[in-house]
Amino acid sequence: MGIPGLEAAHIWISIPFFIFYIISLFGNITVLFVVYKEQTLHNPMYLLLCMLALTDIATPTFVVPNALCIFWFNLKAITMGGCLSQMFFLHTVSLMHSTILVTMAFDRYVAICNPLRYTIIVNNRRIAKLGFVGLIRAVLFILPLPLLLSRQPFCANRIIPHTQCEHTAVVTMSCGDIRVNRIYGLVLFFVVNMSDLTLIALSYGLIIRTVLRIPSKRAHQKSLNTCTAHICVILTYYTPSLFSNLTNRFGQGIAPHIHIILADLYLLIPPMLNPIIYGVRSKELCDKVGKYICRK
Repeated sequence: MGIPGLEAAHIWISIPFFIFYIISLFGNITVLFVVYKEQTLHNPMYLLLCMLALTDIATPTFVVPNALCIFWFNLKAITMGGCLSQMFFLHTVSLMHSTILVTMAFDRYVAICNPLRYTIIVNNRRIAKLGFVGLIRAVLFILPLPLLLSRQPFCANRIIPHTQCEHTAVVTMSCGDIRVNRIYGLVLFFVVNMSDLTLIALSYGLIIRTVLRIPSKRAHQKSLNTCTAHICVILTYYTPSLFSNLTNRFGQGIAPHIHIILADLYLLIPPMLNPIIYGVRSKELCDKVGKYICRK
């Protein structure tokens, strides 16, 4: 249904949707292109950045084109198979994104806490393996969501008050017992997401402890500067994610269109900001991008 209660403003709402999507595509494709062309960037950190860019391209792509069809052409129909597929891919990519952030935290931990063994512990092959394991993990955790819903009886009034087939929104259409679905959704949120956040917090706790033991203030600053971009990316991803999830589950007094806008911003803002953050904070990447722009 798009954003119920704001149907009159759908055309205006579509403008930031479209702009954010185009910026996101341009920024992330630029990162992928530059890293692919430059041999000096073929290292674990930039391989992780490419993985992040791929998830940042996929996330809005599963949402924005469909949302724009609703806003511009009032095309609101979707098959049950299409709806469950969108749900599966959207949540899988989101969980994969979280896994990449954990791997990036591990990369920074090794680089700062064990720099002499960094090239031995962290290499392109190992990062690729961790990425594959993260993808399998995401698929295995998310697959039960559409499978459980596909076995549910749905009411005659099959209306999803949302711009996407988000799990919580689709569950409300069911006329059957949805306790298992709700419990599994809570387990995913609190166990999987919180375990990822805990691992990231643990990595940075160890990093801070190591940095504080360094006597030189200049070395302090240099070590922490290598983590700034990653910390910014973590904040842009987890802050709206946690806020959106918590208000969706426990904020019954909040207007429905606020829930929907928050969920959409969580899927649109991080993919748009991530390449900008890394472009600004990584001098090497910024210089390479600038070189190609100057050539053009």
